[in-house]
Amino acid sequence: MKKLSKTFVWILMGLLFVGLAGFGAINVSGTTRTLATVGDATVSVDDYARALQQEQRAIQAQSGQSIPLSQLIAMGVDRGVLSGLVATAALDNELTEIGLSVGDEVLLEEITRISAFQGSDGSFSRDNYRFALDNAGLSEAEFEADMRSETARTLLQGAITGGTRMPAVLGETLTNYIGARRSFSYVRLAEANVPLTAIAPTEDALKAYYETHIEDFTLPETKVITYVALRPDALVDEVEVDETALRGLYEERDAEFNVPERRLVEQLVFPDEDAAQTAKAQLDVGGTTFETLVADRELSLSDIDMGDVAIGDLGAAGEAVFAADVGAVVGPLPSDFGPALYRVNGVLEANFTSFEEALPVLREELALDRARRLIESRAEGLDDALAGGATLEDLAEEENGVVLGQLDWTANTTDDIAAYDTFRNAAEAVTSEDFPEVGYLEDGSLFALRLDEVLPPRPEPFEDARTAVSEAYEGDRIAKALAAQAEQIKTATEGNNGQFPEGREVIEQTGLTRTAYLDQTPVDLLNQVFEMEVGEVRVVSDAEGTVVVRLDEILPPDDGNDMQFLSQALGDQLNQSLSNEIFQIYLQSVQTRARPQVNQQAVNAVHANFQ
Repeated sequence: MKKLSKTFVWILMGLLFVGLAGFGAINVSGTTRTLATVGDATVSVDDYARALQQEQRAIQAQSGQSIPLSQLIAMGVDRGVLSGLVATAALDNELTEIGLSVGDEVLLEEITRISAFQGSDGSFSRDNYRFALDNAGLSEAEFEADMRSETARTLLQGAITGGTRMPAVLGETLTNYIGARRSFSYVRLAEANVPLTAIAPTEDALKAYYETHIEDFTLPETKVITYVALRPDALVDEVEVDETALRGLYEERDAEFNVPERRLVEQLVFPDEDAAQTAKAQLDVGGTTFETLVADRELSLSDIDMGDVAIGDLGAAGEAVFAADVGAVVGPLPSDFGPALYRVNGVLEANFTSFEEALPVLREELALDRARRLIESRAEGLDDALAGGATLEDLAEEENGVVLGQLDWTANTTDDIAAYDTFRNAAEAVTSEDFPEVGYLEDGSLFALRLDEVLPPRPEPFEDARTAVSEAYEGDRIAKALAAQAEQIKTATEGNNGQFPEGREVIEQTGLTRTAYLDQTPVDLLNQVFEMEVGEVRVVSDAEGTVVVRLDEILPPDDGNDMQFLSQALGDQLNQSLSNEIFQIYLQSVQTRARPQVNQQAVNAVHANFQ
């Protein structure tokens, strides 16, 4: 029996050893360090962890917020990092297969160019080199191997993409399209130009329009929601505010209630006292103006504007400036930057509010603040009551200050409580299976809601839509009258050799591109103009207006510097785009041939140890 027990113990120890060995194979601190194999190249767990940390730091530096691993994964950062490492490893494998590398001399030249490794004299410093690598957690051998591979990859990419150029005709075509210009004339028609009778539409006419345009008067899907709300102003009467707290709040806001007299001032500083005295003398005899003095210093008025300042903000110059009249220039007077002339542009009178005068505002603010805290203390009890089976109606009946309401909610509802984003988000998400839960509005109010019914899209009853129907009916009359008048002008223009009828205000535009903006014209006007032939007349109309337009001239792109710069930029962008696409196709081919294999357990181990 003893021998059997010892044998059984040794079997257990063996199984335990095997299990621990397997664990070490996927743990970051274990023996196996390979996270992915790509042909003969590998991606280590350290490479992945380091790259993931670098990406995390970059995102945190950009956003100013701490980004945990869970958020990085949700953003897909981990997949992007791993994909980049696999692509790099695939290129390394390709370099090995084709036998491409760089020698020690090239590697030394690349390393000595890095500014972080240079001393104060600009030459390579081995101490700086060693210090920088230690901070990065890299050995010299690791870094130099990475640099050698990176340099070789750059050579390979250059060989693949070098000399790739888009056909010149493509760049020229795009430049001509963007820079093309048109000259045209148009007559704009407005509602005031339409003579309509003031006869009110009949009931039958409105109903006929309503039925014909029923889609315009169809209500969207609507949620019938019952809610309760507990607002701070409903609890103000329950809150006691003592005078000590009120006086403390008054003192905290002293700068708001007691505003000293201020001046709107400009300060023109001079290099020395003599220059300031000379400038002031020229002003006094009318030999120059303050604006000229500012321009002579290569400054603008906005550069010397101090805004509104109190007497204490001006130091030793304060009393003289505050004694001056509006528009006067005083000085030279001292400033933090040297002798200066000061111009007074306005006076802001002092405004003092006594404690007694401020008392109503202070009491309301303090009471509302304490009411919000009271709401927070009652929230848990209300939530427990709902969880225990109480209805919203029960809360409104039994709890002081809680009010009950109901609304028909759609995405366009913004009245009263639906104006708060928190309520709107809750209303959008609520379903008939959800139980009411306590939430908070942006002003500290408490609310809970319940979905009673979902109404499908349906026509709004005619009586409810009467006002909208009347407005739409009138708008339709005007639109039809404008269209008819525009067609008359178009016909008359075409029959008069392209000349607009007399008495019409003709607006002429010369050399406009597709991106030009014209106020009070249809949005599609320029698109239509660029489709027209010279001399053609069209009617263009939408909700923004109605115009009758005639194309006068088709002009080529301007041959100025702006168009030359655009042409060059487009050419560079097209060539770069082609190079990127070619290299991506090559990279995909390289990865496919290398057959990447990722150890997901190793990836999980890195995530488990990620800081």
